[in-house]
Amino acid sequence: MFTYSLSTCYSVYLLLANLFGGGYDVRVRVRFFAAYREWVGTREETVEVAAGTTVAELWQRYVARYPQMANVPPAFAVNHAYAPGHRPLADGDEVAFIPPVSGGAGPFLVTEQEIDVAALLRAVAHPGAGAIVTFHGVVRDNSRGRAVRYLEYEAYPEMAERTLAQIAQEIAARWGLEHVAIAHRVGHLEIGEASVVIAVAAPHRPEAFAACAYAIDRIKQIAPIWKKEFTADGAVWMEGPGEGK
Repeated sequence: MFTYSLSTCYSVYLLLANLFGGGYDVRVRVRFFAAYREWVGTREETVEVAAGTTVAELWQRYVARYPQMANVPPAFAVNHAYAPGHRPLADGDEVAFIPPVSGGAGPFLVTEQEIDVAALLRAVAHPGAGAIVTFHGVVRDNSRGRAVRYLEYEAYPEMAERTLAQIAQEIAARWGLEHVAIAHRVGHLEIGEASVVIAVAAPHRPEAFAACAYAIDRIKQIAPIWKKEFTADGAVWMEGPGEGK
């Protein structure tokens, strides 16, 4: 005779549900802060989502109900730690949508999706800005005298997003600028696609340009993001934290 624990039976149920399309719901606690709290009308609520739902998909569910939230892109946190948008939700998770904060603005994102430049610009724009400077790091078709076919980026996303926020805090301390947003892509990128976009708003252009240059240099120095370059001769990892460029 075989006996099975309740947890084992439940795990088998979830596996079968996924395999045969039965699906199941998970319950997550969602917390809101600042403007999000005012728009939604509550500090927190518990909601059910379909299995496999990601944090970003849950965010879009709220954007559909409260369109003004789309103009203030958040950082995501799950169970008290920053999380990428593609993180799938599990039963009992606590999700927080974190609006931009003083001393860095944001968002600070590592994403597999095409970077939404317009969203970054909206995030940093403010009435006191006399200049908004953006930097686009774009995949080029050559490197070290060789033709590049495409690139692949890999990151430690949770740590990388915290590092991007840290860089914004350094900019705030050095130039007094509190409206910075940075997004970096990971995964497969074709020639001409943007791998990183930085947006900085400032009262005057000199500090905006300087802060943008500082941000990309620091990303090359300390962000846990790595680039693999594919050419006709093969592939090689090109850089990561500490490499500089």
